[in-house]
Parts: sequence; structure tokens; C-alpha cells
Amino acid sequence: MLIIKISYLFLFSVCLVFSSFGQSTIKGKVIDSDSGIPITNVSITNVSDKSEFTSNTYGIFELLKAGTYLFEKEGYSKRILNLANNKYHVIQLSISPSNLSEVIVNTNQLPKTLKKASSTISIISNQDITRGNDINIASVLNRAPGIFMQSGALNTNRITIRGIGSRNLFGTAKIKAYYKDIPLTTGTGETNIEDFELGAMARIHILKGASTIYGSGLGGTINIVPQSTYLNQSSIKSQFSVGSFRLAKEMVNINHGTSKNGFRAVYSHTHSDGYRENNDYNKQTITINSNHHFNKKNDLLFLASYIDLKAFIPSSIDETSYNNTPQSAAYTWEQSKGYEDTQRGLFGTTWNHQSNKNLKLITSIFTTYKKAYEPRPFNILTENSFALGSRFRLIGNNKLFKNTLNWTLGSEFFRDTHKSGTFENLYKDFPEGTGSVQGNRLSDFKEKRQYYNIFVETNYELSNKTNLSAGINYNKTSYDLNDRFKASETNPDQSGTFKFKDMWSPKFGVIHQLSKHISIYANINHGFSPISLNEALLPNGQINTQLKPETGWNFELGSRGQLLNNRLFYNLAIYRLDVKNLLVAKRTSEDEYIGVNAGRTQHDGLELNLNYKLLVSKTLLLQTFLNYTYNDFNFKQFIDDTNDYSGNKLTGVPSNILNLGMDTKVNTNFYGTINFQHVGSMPITDSNSIFTKKYNLTHLKFSYNKAINKSLKLNTFFGINNLFNTKYASQILINAQGFNGNAPRYYYPGNPRNYYTGIEINYIF
Repeated sequence: MLIIKISYLFLFSVCLVFSSFGQSTIKGKVIDSDSGIPITNVSITNVSDKSEFTSNTYGIFELLKAGTYLFEKEGYSKRILNLANNKYHVIQLSISPSNLSEVIVNTNQLPKTLKKASSTISIISNQDITRGNDINIASVLNRAPGIFMQSGALNTNRITIRGIGSRNLFGTAKIKAYYKDIPLTTGTGETNIEDFELGAMARIHILKGASTIYGSGLGGTINIVPQSTYLNQSSIKSQFSVGSFRLAKEMVNINHGTSKNGFRAVYSHTHSDGYRENNDYNKQTITINSNHHFNKKNDLLFLASYIDLKAFIPSSIDETSYNNTPQSAAYTWEQSKGYEDTQRGLFGTTWNHQSNKNLKLITSIFTTYKKAYEPRPFNILTENSFALGSRFRLIGNNKLFKNTLNWTLGSEFFRDTHKSGTFENLYKDFPEGTGSVQGNRLSDFKEKRQYYNIFVETNYELSNKTNLSAGINYNKTSYDLNDRFKASETNPDQSGTFKFKDMWSPKFGVIHQLSKHISIYANINHGFSPISLNEALLPNGQINTQLKPETGWNFELGSRGQLLNNRLFYNLAIYRLDVKNLLVAKRTSEDEYIGVNAGRTQHDGLELNLNYKLLVSKTLLLQTFLNYTYNDFNFKQFIDDTNDYSGNKLTGVPSNILNLGMDTKVNTNFYGTINFQHVGSMPITDSNSIFTKKYNLTHLKFSYNKAINKSLKLNTFFGINNLFNTKYASQILINAQGFNGNAPRYYYPGNPRNYYTGIEINYIF
């Protein structure tokens, strides 16, 4: 009898074990294949029994049994996969560029579809990046409304968003940029993104207006999304292209991925003689990232980038040279053979920890460095920078009055040490053609610059159709300057400390869905731009502690959605940005400027983005795009010494910009695109006495793809930039002054008609 009872107990236990195996669930997560952002509300269907499941707020899902499943999310390409028991699966979905309103964006750290964002966000997809030659990011950014990048050379650029940053004389300032989670903006608000390899970027997200999540950056934030690793795939892609002005570029892209781990490395080398004299350009880059999905609670990401650049500088030229010999360099820059020799690196790691179904922790640490040597006609500049920082975020998902409340609480800390010095340039004392020769030291500075942001932002579902958002950012910024050069009567000690007052920047927004595919939104946000030490230093060597940072309020109304059976995607925004404490760079000598608060500006604008599928069939795709920017930016109050420029147009910003184009794809093999760009005139001087001429540019590109077999694919391409050989100024130097009887050098000539062609080989193992 005892044996029978034991036998029954054994059989019962075996049944329980097999039953537990039969009922074991399959767990996993759905993410964006490019950005790694979790994709919410993905529809998951068992192909055999049609049972349905959905991923949650963090992209996590659980299935009842093994089988073949269909993963669907509007805005992303479908995937059908065989999933087995007892494995944690990471599912990657690729975006569909024709339906961007459904793409998940993460610009405020709370993942949501674009159509539910209460701020104006432009998404530059990989298709947008590949519409031209992957040499200059300016042509890519300039197709997005509200942003304008002037490019005097591959290494000489200035980016403005809604007119902010237009008064910066050299380079980009007053906007922020990130490479994934790593800031590309220095402690003084200067930003450089043009040196990063375009071929290593998957997407670019541009957030217009200030952000509580990112702190300073009055104009907006550019977030570069590097190409993520593809799981369960190993491939190598090699590209070689040549073009006008002895352009030559090689790029190798290697990807290796298993079910949970991925590695990608991108190497590139670019050379160009340039259109102008003293315009040689050489750049090598390597970008490495890896993703590690350990389990349902922990992910780890690594990102590293290195850039080695040597680029000569033709600089700006006067009107006579611009009209008659645009290929010439500025005389003194040609004689001194001025150039920049720069090495830059960054490294960051991010840990994602899912504490529970309602709470996620994201921790990032990063470091960047820069070493630069730049001979200029007036002196030789050396720079060394090293930065450390971290970002910490808690992301929560809770219920409040039975409705969903999403929130994020976090902080960002950034500290960099910047050593700089200048030396005499003795090129005039040597035979012509020698170029720059370093002489005695003229200055020796060491700056310690740091800031920290503490931020909170919430999104509350007031109803199924209406969401409210609110947030606030607290920023504290300080600089410490150590003048290590021997002080004298002509060279006073400029050591000192500069601390900003505490800066609070709130944000309020609301979005309402009029229908499934159409929404309207409004937001109010506050922002500021930090002061650089160069602006704060006075001629007597003291730091101007009375100088105030530029601050502004942005008021915005917008609508986005899809019309005409979802064939037309649109995004429309109108805004007013009111900026006070306008910082003016007042020139005191050829290479000396001081900052003064001179007034107030008012930025009224309209931004429109349209994408329309003209024809869609199995063998032919025709789609058009239109991006339009209208700028009505004025000095509301601007007094510079005895000059009253109140009411004048803001310097350095075009009145309007139009991008119009068409993409064609035939049998998935042939691809063609044409892009027309119109840029309106812009004032060069604060007095509005001189304007640039408006201009039109047309660009073409054709490519042909051929699958040799299942593993090997070839792609050849050919393109023409500036098809009609338009003469135009690709960048201007505002308020330039002539010294020693020379005419002011306002103009950077744009490239004439130029060509490029290349081949790409992709092998999948």
C-alpha cells in the first residue's frame, strides 16, 4: 500500500514538472534597432492560434508558449520570428521613414511616439542622411525646418536653431548637442558636431526650444543617435567614393551580434583638396559601440569615438575677392598656411536597470578630451581639454486618479579642464611658402568649468486624447580661470572666478488628439545660454561679473499628423521666442572681443514639414518632401554704444528657407533623389546696410543596388551638388571690420558644381 502511495506521489510530481515546463513563459523586450529605445504597445500575434499580446511601457513582453510570432507596430517594419522557451529575447524593429509620426522618440527621456510629443521635434532618418554624399552634415541638417547650418569649409561651420547662435562669430554656440548620452557641448556652451562620421549615425533628433531635461541651450538640442548593433547578425560593409576637388573617402562598417550581445565598429578616412586655396582636409575617425542585454532587468551599452583631423583654413574674403576670385584664400591665411590639427575622443557607458514594472534606472558616465594646435596669422593657439561627467535618471510609470502618470527625475554633472595658450606666429620673418613658425609664448590659461542640472519632467494622461506635461530644470554653472603667464603692465593677471546665479527653467505643455492620426499641441518653456570666459573678460584683465546670460521664453503652437489615407505626413509649428540680455561680441582688435549685454530680440517663426507618398506599388515608389522655414527675427531693443539698431532684422539669419524634393525607388534596385533648396537673403551687419543675395541650389543622386546572392550585396551611386553652378555665400562673418585699410572680409564662397561617385559592398555572414 505504501509503495502504491509513493508511486502515485511520484507520478503526480512528474506531471507537475512537465506541466510547469508546458506553461513556462517566453520573456523578452522590443527595441528600436537603431536607437535601442524600448518600443511600447507592440502588437505580438501567435501565427498559429492567433492569440495576441502587447509589450508594456518599457517594451517588455511575456508569451505563454513557444511558436512563431508576428511583431507589429505602426511606424516600424513587421517581423516574424520563431521564439523558443526558456530564453530571453531582444527583438529589434526598424523604423519606416514614411510614417515618422509613430516612431518612438526619447528626447525628453520619456519614450513616446512623435505624434504624442508636446514639443516640436524633427527626426532626420537614415534615409535623409543618405540622400546626399556623407561628407558634410550641413546638407543633412539644412533639410530640417527651423535649423540652419552655414558651412564655410568642412571644418568651419555655424549652426543656428530658430535664430539662436547667429551672433556667434566662429563656430556654434547657445545650442546643445549630445552623442547618445554624451554631451558634445563644452562647459562654455560651444558645440562641434561636424567632425563626427555621418556614416556612423542612424538618426538625428532635433528638439526645438529649451529643454528641462538638457538644461542650457536656448535654441534647442541636437541628439545624434549612433548606429546600434544588429543582434543575430554578422556583416561587413565597405564603401569607397571619389569626387571633385580630389575627394576620396574610404569607410568600413563591421557588425557582429549574438542573441543578447552586439558589437559595431566604423572606420573612415576622408581627404579633399577643397575648392579654395589653403583648403586641404584630412580626417580619420573610428566609432565603436556595443550592447549587452544580460536579462530582463539589465542592459549595458558602451560607446567610443576618436577623431584625428588636420584641415587648412582659407577663412573669409572681401567682396571684391568673392566676386572675382572666390577660390582664393584670405591673404594672411594663405601666407601663414593656417590650419587646425585636432584629436578628439569620447567614451561613455550606460547601464539600464529595470527595478520593477513601474520603475527604471538609467546611469551614464562619460569622458571626453580634445587636443588642438591651430596656427593663425595673428598667433598660434594650443588647446587641451579633458572632461568628466555623468547623467542619472529615474523613470517611473504610475497611476494618479486612475490615469497614467509618466515621470523622470534626474541630474547631469559636467566638469572640464581647459588649458589654452598662444604663441607668436613668425611666418613673416621667413621666406614665402614656409608657413607658420612658432615664436615666444603670449598667454597661458587654465580654466576649470563645471555645471550641474537637476531636472524633473512629468507627462499625465488627462484623458485618452489629452496629455499634459510639466517640468523644471535647475542649473548651476561656474568657471575658474588661472592665468599662468607672467603678469606685466601690458599683460595683467586675468585670474578669477565667475559664477552664474542659480537658473530655474520651467516648461509646460499640452497635446490633444483630434483624431487617431491628427494632434495639436502647445507649450511654454524657458531657457538660457551660458557666458563664455572670452565674453566675460575685460581689456583690463578683470572678469565682468555684471554680465548676464541670455534668457528667453518660447511660446509655441503646433499640429502634426497624417492625412489623405495616411499618405501625407505633416508637422506645422508657429512660435515666438523672446530673448533678453542679448550678448554682443564687441570687437576691440583683430583677435579680441568682449561681451556686452546690449538688448533684446524677438523671434517669430513658422516651420512646416510635409512628406507625401505620391505613388506606391510593388515595383515603384514616388514620394515628395517639403520643408519650409519662415523667420521674422528682429532686434526689439538693441543699443550698441551710440548706435540704436532697435527694429532692425537679426543679423546672420535668412528670411526664409525652402527645401523641396522627390525620392524614386524602382524594383528596390534603383533609387534616385532630387533636392531643391532656396535660401533667402540675410543681413550681414547690425545696421542692415548690407544683405547677402538669396540663392537656389539643386542636388541630384542616383544609386543602383544589386544582390549577388543571399550574402553579398552591391550598391553603386553617383551624385551632383549645385547642379546649375550657382554662385553663393555658404557662410558669412557678421559685422566684420577691415584693419590697416583692408576691406571687411564678410564672405565664405560656396562650392561650385561638383560630383561624387562610389561603390559599397555589404557581406552578411
